[in-house]
Amino acid sequence: MRPLTEQDVRSSFVNASPDDLRLVALPSDFVLVDWDHLDFFAWRDPRTRGRGYVIIEVDGEARGVVLRASDTSSHARSAMCNLCHTMQPADQVALFTARKAGDAGDNGDSVGTYICTDLSCHENVRLAAPLAPSEVRASVDRRIDGTRRRTEDFVTRVFENAGSRR
Repeated sequence: MRPLTEQDVRSSFVNASPDDLRLVALPSDFVLVDWDHLDFFAWRDPRTRGRGYVIIEVDGEARGVVLRASDTSSHARSAMCNLCHTMQPADQVALFTARKAGDAGDNGDSVGTYICTDLSCHENVRLAAPLAPSEVRASVDRRIDGTRRRTEDFVTRVFENAGSRR
């Protein structure tokens, strides 16, 4: 992923209102990010409970989405993240929703999926061994490619039909 500045990050969000942009808090280690080793950049907001962010390059352009984590917890024992496809204890996977971009978002439309609560999918797929015995043992490269593709698909679903507004 190409290096991003704070301004690049703020201007990448396709589904953010001016108030959302004002509230964005970058992670404390932002200046230390090793961009060469990232497929996408994701973090939980250190100041606002329940908010997270994902930025990925789509067609050479950084596109980010503002996420909201659900408040409810699952009664299941384990759950699978829909981005990195790793099994986690249920309290480590949450439903995240993203308001759609453009008029659809203004009308209340959103997209949701289950994601690792700490948004650590990028690191999880790089683990050599699966996190649970029931996981398919795919190569690390395939897991990385799949996670990147699923993350790009999710961000694209947020952006689709946004019209001319960005």
